[in-house]
Amino acid sequence: MATMARANSGPAYPERFYAAASYAGFDGSPNSNTKDIASRFSNDVALILYALYQQATVGPCTVPKPSSWSPVEHSKWKSWQQLGNMVSIEAMRLFVKILEEEEPGWYSRASNSVSEPVIDVQMNHNSNVEPIIENRNSFAETKIISAENGGLMETQDKDVVSEGLGSIVVYDKWISPPVIGQRPKARYQHGAAVVQDKMYIYGGNHNGRYLNDLHVLDLRSWTWSKVEAKVVPKSVESPSLVNIAPCAGHSLIPWENKLLSIAGHTKVPSETIQGKAFDLQTGTWSVLNTYGKAPVSRAGQSVTLVGTTLVIFGGQDAKRTLFNDLHILNLETMTWNEIDAVGAPPSPRADHAAAIHAERYLLVFGGGSHATCFNDLHVFDLQAMEWSRPTQQGEIPTPRAGHASVTVGENWFIVGGGDNKSGALETVVLNMSTLAWSVVASVEGLVPLASEGLSLIVGSFNGEDMLISFGGYNGHYNNEPSHKSTLQSKMMEARVPDSVSAIHNVTNPTRDLESEFEVGHEGKIQEIVMDNIDTGHQKFKGEETTERIIATLKVEKEELESSLNKEKLQSLQLKQELAEAKAQNSDLHKELQTIRSQLAAEQSRCFKLEVDVAEQRQKLQTMETLQKELELLQRQKAASEQAALNAKQRQGSGGVWGWLAGSPPQNADNI
Repeated sequence: MATMARANSGPAYPERFYAAASYAGFDGSPNSNTKDIASRFSNDVALILYALYQQATVGPCTVPKPSSWSPVEHSKWKSWQQLGNMVSIEAMRLFVKILEEEEPGWYSRASNSVSEPVIDVQMNHNSNVEPIIENRNSFAETKIISAENGGLMETQDKDVVSEGLGSIVVYDKWISPPVIGQRPKARYQHGAAVVQDKMYIYGGNHNGRYLNDLHVLDLRSWTWSKVEAKVVPKSVESPSLVNIAPCAGHSLIPWENKLLSIAGHTKVPSETIQGKAFDLQTGTWSVLNTYGKAPVSRAGQSVTLVGTTLVIFGGQDAKRTLFNDLHILNLETMTWNEIDAVGAPPSPRADHAAAIHAERYLLVFGGGSHATCFNDLHVFDLQAMEWSRPTQQGEIPTPRAGHASVTVGENWFIVGGGDNKSGALETVVLNMSTLAWSVVASVEGLVPLASEGLSLIVGSFNGEDMLISFGGYNGHYNNEPSHKSTLQSKMMEARVPDSVSAIHNVTNPTRDLESEFEVGHEGKIQEIVMDNIDTGHQKFKGEETTERIIATLKVEKEELESSLNKEKLQSLQLKQELAEAKAQNSDLHKELQTIRSQLAAEQSRCFKLEVDVAEQRQKLQTMETLQKELELLQRQKAASEQAALNAKQRQGSGGVWGWLAGSPPQNADNI
């Protein structure tokens, strides 16, 4: 069924910009009709239009600074130079926006026609145009269905609801951004991470073959490029290169200036979980050296960064054994620890989703076993080390496995997955404070978003958070990124118009909502909603001067640089303190070893002294025995001597009596 839809925003870029430039008086030459431009616009507006035109058509200002005697040329050069490295498409959009603020009806006058072009949009038979309900002041745009990778992709309705003098625009669309560059090979079960407005894609599975390539998507220019990574030798003594094996089902975690790839299946499985790190500054891979008892090798696990630790739950090994264990890897000491939890844990599972709330509660949702998919929610308290299963609010999502998730504040967004029968079509969000579920978007048909093994990250475009998904498998492998705004509603200060066509054209100083219909070579039609201005910081008004605009940007830049410098200084101080603590710990360890050595020497000396004392005691006991024997001998000798003396005395006494009797002694002759 074919349905007519109005394209009220005029031609697409860059044609729209050139039409606006021509209308404003810029004919493409360096010396456009300056007098005509100056007569139609104020000096400030003319200068910023000139600068944006030059930025869009020529690029950043590289011409020499003109002489100060020519104030007009000097002002034009200064306005252009202050735009810095603003990309061409952004300069085009700002040019058109400022022109629309100055002359809202410029396009109608430029085209000399009040009728709007009509585009035939081929729509699915189930699609229709929502009716206009005047009494509720509610208007709905037509759903746009476009072919995407051989399937159908649906972008959701964008409702504009009247509230007094203002209106709320609900952003609930998934779109395919116009990426350029060489796209990665289609895949699923890969790893994805964001570092400084760049999305990195590593590894994955394609047709059963594991990959180890690394690609990066610049989210500011939507440009793909492949990272030619190097590897680090194992050691200085062993200069052979580290083997970075292709893998799938791993987790990619940004940490400091590195990307950490944790776990995953490889062609030759290991016994324990392996990790590797990619240094974003040097562009090199290296293997993570960990300590302690590492978990069993697995894939399909969840890896959640909590402070300076990684919390690993569940997964499945190469023999299809499912796990429901918890392990922690301390990234500062690179030490593994297994958690001895209490409470009823989730059943063993893989391909689930996990998130951290308030740096304390680990939430686990869904996943699958060999035959069953789950939609249960479990919470693990990292302080109490206890599992619980809380009561959920709202409409609980259908069972699924292979889904992807990401947190934005207290909101936990979950996309994709399937239940062995069909892919999950709804994008759901859980408020982690209230545990209330809600559906924020839905798709139809065989689209990449209804895939298993896709990835989901949070990026930023013009200051607005965007959900960006990549890859997945739903019967075929995907490599088409999609993104969606995470902001549910934004206020607009314009009065609500009286017709649908007027709603399409609504513009105001705080937000420019533009719909572009891009028709591809195969007749595809995509609706792209871009948010051109950061409402919290930049408001381009006709009466504002170029200097004030640039000054505001410079102030914000200086504040950000100051904050960044403070964070870097604090990080440096913490690193220095850590290094000092490590050095002090090393000194204390050395001192402890010295004391232990001295103590061991003293213990050995004491043992020898105890042996000597025992020997001396034994000798003393021997001497005492000898002393007693000596005393006994002395007593015996004394007794013998006394007996001999007595005998002698007796003999002497017998001689005297004999002499008295007339018998002289025998020795009388010797006298």
